[in-house]
Amino acid sequence: MALFVTSTRLQEIAGIVLIAAGLVFAGYGYYLPAKAALAQVLVARAWEAASGDGPAPRPWPWADTRPVARINMPKRGVSLFVLAGGHGPALPFGAALVEGTAVPGGHGHSVIAASRERQFAFLHNIRIGDPIEVERPGGVKVAYVVIEKKILDVRKQKIEIEAAADFLTLVTCYPLSDWNPKGPFRFVVTAVADPA
Repeated sequence: MALFVTSTRLQEIAGIVLIAAGLVFAGYGYYLPAKAALAQVLVARAWEAASGDGPAPRPWPWADTRPVARINMPKRGVSLFVLAGGHGPALPFGAALVEGTAVPGGHGHSVIAASRERQFAFLHNIRIGDPIEVERPGGVKVAYVVIEKKILDVRKQKIEIEAAADFLTLVTCYPLSDWNPKGPFRFVVTAVADPA
């Protein structure tokens, strides 16, 4: 009889451990989306706090990035912030300006990288001639028009930076609908500042 009680008790303990592990994994599954949602709120607050003559503040005290622009495409329902520093830590929180390229909406060639599943999911349907609006801190807006879409193999090609031209280049992984995080292909959309 003691063996039966011990076996039943072990089953109860095992059940409790499995339930606890399930709750931990479920909580972690909600943690990342909650963190991303909170980051967007904090980035939006930093954007609103930006003055017209200076950069936006950091969204949280230990952040190594700050919003430098906002991309708007009302026809596609797109409004997203562009963060400084196109490096790994900034990308989960939004589209990121590739270091060494011009600030979007300013003079020069801006290159922005983002996730194909989240921020740049709208690139699935982008067309030549589509307008893109870039807003700078303080409300300055610059209109761009899409002039090119291409697929780039990063093993053989690089994005050519035209420092003298007012280009906006959006880059994400390719294929757009297939999950392959280490694939060599990139989907590249280039827009030029609209002189009108």
